[in-house]
Amino acid sequence: MQSVRIIPCLDVKDGRVVKGTSFVDLRDAGDPVELGARYDRIGADELVFLDIAASTEERATLVSLVERVANQVFIPFTVGGGVRRVEDVGELLHAGADKVAVNTQAVLRPALIDEIVSTFGSQCCVVAVDVKRVGDGFEVFTHGGSRSTGKGLGSWLDEVQARGAGEILITSMDRDGTKQGYDIELLEVVMARTAVPVVASGGVGMADHFVDAAATGASGLLAASVFHYQEVGIAEVKERLSAAGFLVRPVGMEGI
Repeated sequence: MQSVRIIPCLDVKDGRVVKGTSFVDLRDAGDPVELGARYDRIGADELVFLDIAASTEERATLVSLVERVANQVFIPFTVGGGVRRVEDVGELLHAGADKVAVNTQAVLRPALIDEIVSTFGSQCCVVAVDVKRVGDGFEVFTHGGSRSTGKGLGSWLDEVQARGAGEILITSMDRDGTKQGYDIELLEVVMARTAVPVVASGGVGMADHFVDAAATGASGLLAASVFHYQEVGIAEVKERLSAAGFLVRPVGMEGI
């Protein structure tokens, strides 16, 4: 059985970690370097750093800040936001990232996925997908969730897998920051369509929500505000998952 990964997410804007609801109404959540070090210390399995303003501001990821966080983190580290070229990926890997997430530019120029995979391997390429319910289905959004693409979720999932993506990070814009729980219907749709690891994101409010998402088959469970504001502990989440029969990496005493 594959272990379930607990993954805090650092949404970064203007050098600070922020969190909002449905991608708006952002509030400060702390220093990314300090938070990264804390999550490494208390038992997170991986860490995600997303420069959420890079695409809308049409600039590259803040590499110097990524490097500072990476110096404090000794768990797998994914970085995304503003990645436009395969050269950007190389720069982020050199700064300390283990995997690089692409979103907006992958939709605008899907060949970017092929280029990353052929240069660095599938294991390095994470495709982040921001999804919103539109009518009876799910639609892909870009530019930090601010622009509709008209692209259906299913066809995009098929394409990113065909191009060799090694992991998919799926975020429900409808649930983001609401604390109502992951969008289970969305995750079931994604899991039925994918053969690569899936990281679920958007909506966590309590430890039981992680169990609900794990039951869909998602191998990575991402959350932000409940961890940033210490409303739910990583050790508590892993205890709940373990009690429900899921395999998790043990947390040391420092994470309790």
